[in-house]
Amino acid sequence: MAESPRVSDSTLLALNAPLPAAAESAEESSLYRKRMVRRFWQNRSAVAGLFLVLVIASLALFAPFIAPHDPNEQFTGKKFARPGAQFPLGTDSLGRDMMSRLVYGAQPSVGSAALATILITCIGITLGAWAGYSGGLIDDFIMRIVDTLLALPSLLLAIAIVGILGPSLINVILGAVCIWWASYARLVRGLVLEVRERPYVEAAVSIGVQTPRILWRHILPSIIAPIIVLASLEMGTLILIIAGLNFLGLGVQPPTAEWGAMLNQGRPYFQLAPEQMLYPGLMITITVLGFNLLGDGLRDVLDPRHTR
Repeated sequence: MAESPRVSDSTLLALNAPLPAAAESAEESSLYRKRMVRRFWQNRSAVAGLFLVLVIASLALFAPFIAPHDPNEQFTGKKFARPGAQFPLGTDSLGRDMMSRLVYGAQPSVGSAALATILITCIGITLGAWAGYSGGLIDDFIMRIVDTLLALPSLLLAIAIVGILGPSLINVILGAVCIWWASYARLVRGLVLEVRERPYVEAAVSIGVQTPRILWRHILPSIIAPIIVLASLEMGTLILIIAGLNFLGLGVQPPTAEWGAMLNQGRPYFQLAPEQMLYPGLMITITVLGFNLLGDGLRDVLDPRHTR
């Protein structure tokens, strides 16, 4: 399991790239978007990642229509049943259909990571932009908090937070949000420090445009591409972290189906029925791979050095 919210080396290649200049006209902006869409569909990594992500998202959204059985229904005398027409992937130690539990497990596994990513991104953008644009004591205060969080073992700190709040999926999400916003805030601050010196921002300041409007209309559009890349790449990390906390019993509680919890439930039967751990582990791997491919593809597509 990943232990740190630090930005990966591959992400830094895109994040260190020069930021795109603001569009000079609506026509240029439209042309730029069309070029980005064309580049996206020409990028095999991006398309493959998007396909995997859409498949997993479809499982989560349409689980009641895809799963052949109730994920918590126990079939008497069907423990560790072999795959067949009734149970396509067999059953677990309690006689529950594995395929149904894997399909329903996508909801808390991916949904919790998606919710955490949204919250983390909002907090990171808000505090990072505030610190970078305001400077002074506000910048120093926020960055010292960020430095403290990044200096501590992230996974252990998340475990401590969830341990204090109590085992539940909501507390796992809160624990992840409390730790992982720091890397986003540091990235956004650095981008804002660069963009705020540009002529169009200085012009907006000189004519008296309010700070919130400057941040929303002039600065955020110029820094959104690196943030999207970071969020797509870190989504895979969050899935691993949340699955790890659920594996430790700090997240969802039985009988809820969740991939990390299913790994823990199948651990005692690894020699007897290794598929009990293989199936949920494979689902986690495919999902993380999908987000990583999508993030790598977006990094290449949104890198302005390849679009000029």
